[in-house]
Amino acid sequence: MKSILKLFLFVMVVFMLGGCATTGPKFTEFAPSISNMAPDTGRIYIYRPSSLGAAVRPDVKLNGEVIGEAISYGFFYVDRTPGNYEIMTSTEVSRKLSMTLDKGQTRYVRLNISIGFFVGHVYPELVEDEEGKKEIEDCRYIGQKK
Repeated sequence: MKSILKLFLFVMVVFMLGGCATTGPKFTEFAPSISNMAPDTGRIYIYRPSSLGAAVRPDVKLNGEVIGEAISYGFFYVDRTPGNYEIMTSTEVSRKLSMTLDKGQTRYVRLNISIGFFVGHVYPELVEDEEGKKEIEDCRYIGQKK
């Protein structure tokens, strides 16, 4: 019985550490290489500043289009024309955030995790600019899904 428990714990640790492997440059290193947004667009940064539930990595959708993945300590960004947008993630349930993006505006969306029945729920939350700028600093660039 003890060997089964040890094996189970070992597998869980390996699984959790594998989910934490975020490579890529930190935001502070990557920021200088980010191009300026076009004058008629706005920018949305999406980031996950926690390792809680690292193995849970759902797709992130913007108005139904997959634009990235919710990876622990990872971030990506998209530039879009002004308008209304819905950011959605799905595990057992779908979680949505509705927001408006204005021309020249930068928005920060933090991906949080809550406890679910079988798997954690990743949900998007719009945060104030100053909070977003501070929290994203230690995240690593993971790129967009094409």
